[in-house]
Amino acid sequence: MRALLKSFSGPERLLLALFVLSLPFVNPTVHGDGVGYYAYVRSLLIDGDLRFENEYLAGNAAFVLRRTDEQGRLRPDTYTNTGYVFNNHSVGPSLLWAPFLVLTHGVVRGANALEADIPPDGFSWPYLWTMALTTAGYGFAALWMAFRLARRYVAERWALLATLGIWFGSSLPVYMYFNPAWAHAHSAFTVTVFLWYWQRTRELRTLRQWALLGLLGGLMVNVYYPTGVLLLLPLLDALGGYWSAWRPRPDLRQVARQFGTHLIFLLVLVVALLPTLITRQILFGHPLRTGYADAQLWNWTRPVLWEVLFSAHHGLLSWTPVLLPAIVGLWWLRKKDRWLGNALGAVFLAYYYVIAAYLHWHGMSSFGNRFFVSLTPLFVLGLAATLERVAGWFAEPRRAFAVQAGALALLVVWNAGLIFQWGTRMIPAREPVVWSEVARNQVTAVPARLLETVRSYLFARDALMEQIEAHDLPPQPPEADSQRRPE
Repeated sequence: MRALLKSFSGPERLLLALFVLSLPFVNPTVHGDGVGYYAYVRSLLIDGDLRFENEYLAGNAAFVLRRTDEQGRLRPDTYTNTGYVFNNHSVGPSLLWAPFLVLTHGVVRGANALEADIPPDGFSWPYLWTMALTTAGYGFAALWMAFRLARRYVAERWALLATLGIWFGSSLPVYMYFNPAWAHAHSAFTVTVFLWYWQRTRELRTLRQWALLGLLGGLMVNVYYPTGVLLLLPLLDALGGYWSAWRPRPDLRQVARQFGTHLIFLLVLVVALLPTLITRQILFGHPLRTGYADAQLWNWTRPVLWEVLFSAHHGLLSWTPVLLPAIVGLWWLRKKDRWLGNALGAVFLAYYYVIAAYLHWHGMSSFGNRFFVSLTPLFVLGLAATLERVAGWFAEPRRAFAVQAGALALLVVWNAGLIFQWGTRMIPAREPVVWSEVARNQVTAVPARLLETVRSYLFARDALMEQIEAHDLPPQPPEADSQRRPE
């Protein structure tokens, strides 16, 4: 282990140390959308089926209340026409959790053979801690790989600052620590792996490498459907290859060879997507039916481009302003690698358009615009490019580093306060915020409540989560409330 640590650079050791120190903030809970994501692995591991009644009824109170009748049974409209519980959440996160949870299940059963008395039900503490720590690990792996990719183009100090800025200044920490059963940290990981391998093999990709890229692309889409936009990268590669083979004089052999490799890529991609296609067939009766609104119902001709970025209702830049220099940096990245900058810029714009056309573009219960957490590696690369570009405006490198580190620190502090407000429901989780109220809370309420709330989170988390959960419960009519009040 010591030899391994010595092989890391100073910034890499710092990142690893910060990750270890952050682990006490991991929240081992299955909440909200996380119920749907976790249901696959829990049901298959414990029950051996995809019947999700147990998983849904074991969800958090607000989740269960919205899906059950007065007798506490799942309502008929919770079921699909195939007789299965409606679950439009992707199976991919469960695929990533599965190896670790299978191991945990074996350990629990072995411990129970020694009279440990741990419920082997997928909900007891070993399973939830395994799930949560694995999610945090995937989130950190995304950051680690994004840092290593960024330092190929900029000085290591700017890659480090950019990684820290995105890590603690974006929406990522909410879904890496607080809501670990959601898909966003997993999506950041699979996008980063896909981007890293695409970039590594970009110059001359063999047949085997095209096949592996298809496998990674399938895993990426299994985890989070909108990340299929990243498949633009190999598409652009393919089009560029055909153009080179056709100009100035057509080379039909080369075109045929390229077509063969691209066909292999597509075949492997489809095979890799089988977990999604099979579960969609079982749950909805068709392999391409996701459970989300049909594509023709989306706002393709009237995308809410401004609102996605600047709305008080989870706007990307209004909630997480560190992403503004990160997005601008994709342009500066072109100075380092024109093709890379253009390709990543095209990916961001396409992804932005897709989210802006989505009916629920604001993410409903979301910190910032959670859909963009998937683009974490793009933001690290873009922010790193901006930091290096701005550093050139200073006469002294040390002053450039100090000023930019200070600016990022302010954005991180703001983001931490906003996460605190959102997590404790000082501001609404599902509605637009009032920025004057947010700013006032940052100065008054957050400092006053921070230490006590952090202490409760670390040492009395169950009670704190119950308080937070109470804010999420839908209002009950007076007669229902009186019926539940003890006589």
